[in-house]
Amino acid sequence: MSNIHQSITELVGHTPLVEFKNYEEQLGLQAHLLGKLEYFNPSGSVKDRAALNMILKAEEEGKLKKGDTILDFTSGNTGIATAAFANARGYKYAVVIQPGVSVERTQILKAYGVELLQAGDVPGFMEMLQNGGLSMSRLAVVMNQFAEENGYYYIDQGTNFANPDAHYETTGPEIWEDTDGKVDYVIALVGTGGTLAGLSRYFKEKNKDIQIIGVQPAPQSRKSLDHPEANTIDGVLAFDGVSENAVPVFFDKENLPYDECIDVIAEEAYETGRTLVKSDGVFLGQSAAAAVKAATDIAKRPEANGKNIAIILADNAFKYLSTNIYK
Repeated sequence: MSNIHQSITELVGHTPLVEFKNYEEQLGLQAHLLGKLEYFNPSGSVKDRAALNMILKAEEEGKLKKGDTILDFTSGNTGIATAAFANARGYKYAVVIQPGVSVERTQILKAYGVELLQAGDVPGFMEMLQNGGLSMSRLAVVMNQFAEENGYYYIDQGTNFANPDAHYETTGPEIWEDTDGKVDYVIALVGTGGTLAGLSRYFKEKNKDIQIIGVQPAPQSRKSLDHPEANTIDGVLAFDGVSENAVPVFFDKENLPYDECIDVIAEEAYETGRTLVKSDGVFLGQSAAAAVKAATDIAKRPEANGKNIAIILADNAFKYLSTNIYK
């Protein structure tokens, strides 16, 4: 079958892995920064992989049939990816939007015909946030009850192991193939933790010496009641040094899937994005820019000279034009 006749479900994966040579030269880096350009996926982000895998798994298990409505909680990218595949495979889709997402993400969801819900529309959701904050395991209880009452299928990206499995089965092997197995560091940010968990499992099986680096917003780049106007890194969460309830379900708490966690200040991520778009013409979203900032910090270490640093770049910047990253 020619590519022009392939369905959207056949087009996920093997996104480009490119070296940012001008950026490396400009900063005098001796390591190789290899960016995995996940915005080449059909709906424009790394989340296409998890969204498709979760839908296919639900179909395989008989949990979804044509005309059903899928429900999830999303900060944007997983919602957009799920909307694309839901439309292509004959499902309706309803999402509870995480507060504070970029205007563009909401507009894209509307264009896909998604039913947009707010936290207050789901009984018990606000109480959960007020009593301990967002926890994927506690969220699952609230959302599953809402789904059952409304005849929805809750796809549950936060606890559905088809999420990390997608990266174990596709993202990791693609990086391994494109580098001929010459990978020294792998860097990713965390929302549900699926990407980091799946990649860690794959690469540690290949070579336990590969360093898995998790990246999170620095404390000053997390919105709070005291600092509601703080610049943030959209769509990602803190996972290291947080309460036990906030640790991703996909993480084995006795054997965490990362060797190091790096905190990145939002403004420094934004500056990295602005530098890279001028040096190499690569137009990155906030979390992708934060991942490059963390990779840059690692590349400056003497022990990283000559090493390959694979960086998961979740999406491009077109969903963030209304934010401060390129202003």
